[in-house]
Amino acid sequence: MRKLETKGWLFFGMIFSLMVIWVLVPSVFAADLELTERKQLKLDVSPLDTATSADGQWLFILTTGEIIVYSVFEDKISKGIPIDKGFDRLTYSARDNALILSSRSEKAIKIIQLELIHQFDISGLPVQGPKNAPVTMAVFGDYQ
Repeated sequence: MRKLETKGWLFFGMIFSLMVIWVLVPSVFAADLELTERKQLKLDVSPLDTATSADGQWLFILTTGEIIVYSVFEDKISKGIPIDKGFDRLTYSARDNALILSSRSEKAIKIIQLELIHQFDISGLPVQGPKNAPVTMAVFGDYQ
């Protein structure tokens, strides 16, 4: 008699678990998606491909013969990178901080290394060395 009672409770527990799953699971899958257009760029040329930097600050737009670099932060096209006209695909490598171009017709791949250059206004600050030096090193310190 004990074995039958145990099986009965086990069967009841399984049925109850299935009912709970049946009630809870549809609410998880019944989510809706809200879409909001953030920005639309009008270009003078047709884009072939796009890629975004890992931090989302840069949008790279591949066109015939050029990569257009759009700054999301400044909301403007910041520069153009001239490339060979045969490249038709673009991707961004976050690990290497590089753009990878590929060409199906020319069977070629080109890797463009990206380096961030920060501009600092040092006018009026103590300077050591020539003013037209190719490299400026700024040292920031807080002795507190």
